[in-house]
Amino acid sequence: MAPNPATAPNLFDRALLAARLSRARRAGAATFLLERVTADMADRLQAVSRSFSAAADLWTPGDGLGDALRGRVGSVDPIGFSEAEALGLPPESLDLMVSALAFQFVNDLPGVLAQIRRALKPDGLLLAAMLGGDTLTELRQSFAAAEAECEGGVSPRVAPFADLRDIGALLQRAGFALPVTDVDRVVVRYASAFALMADLRRMGATNVLHERRHAPTRRATMLRMAQIYGERFADPDGRIRATFDIVWLSGWAPHDSQPKPLKPGSAKASLEAAVKGVKR
Repeated sequence: MAPNPATAPNLFDRALLAARLSRARRAGAATFLLERVTADMADRLQAVSRSFSAAADLWTPGDGLGDALRGRVGSVDPIGFSEAEALGLPPESLDLMVSALAFQFVNDLPGVLAQIRRALKPDGLLLAAMLGGDTLTELRQSFAAAEAECEGGVSPRVAPFADLRDIGALLQRAGFALPVTDVDRVVVRYASAFALMADLRRMGATNVLHERRHAPTRRATMLRMAQIYGERFADPDGRIRATFDIVWLSGWAPHDSQPKPLKPGSAKASLEAAVKGVKR
């Protein structure tokens, strides 16, 4: 499926995202999630039996994945972050596309996946990780409760995250074979909600929604949010929990060598016969 700018949602201000990522890098980025994903990416590729000669890294923040994957992949060409989501990759030019913690800020994820699928050679692999699921659910709930109580309404604070089932369906829709998704849940503990928000700034992961509230948040609302967070999501020692769901997705460009489901009616034994043959 080709990307369709006329119908794709425009949730994220990617120009603002670029500025936030740049600011985070200058200030000393918080990279603990990216480091975890990078190590896991290397392990997952080690488990793949085929070799890769033409690989690209799409929009991974920081220094990218090239160094970490060097022992598994000859070279990885980085595709740096851009506001536009049109990749401009030649058809069947890559046998591996990787990406870490970038797809959660894509406006037209179906379109990007379709572009990647076309850029992969037959039997080429997409392996990516993105934030999804219940990521930052505690912060979302705390902000919503505080705003409703202090301001009489709720504004978009935390980006919507895709769940596992949605992402698997998007891989199939884009034409990938053998799609697989799974979740690595990471729970991080902080001294306070403000410490969590400081880390989010150092990730470049603060609110970049187009429909975000542009006026500064009232001090009373922020203090109430932190209080609610502590009341609902603190451990006995007083430290709060923050959930990060890292959603892994992989899929292959179709190839004749890949396993295929049997055609209806091609089975050599019937289920009825198998059931009757079971001894009780």
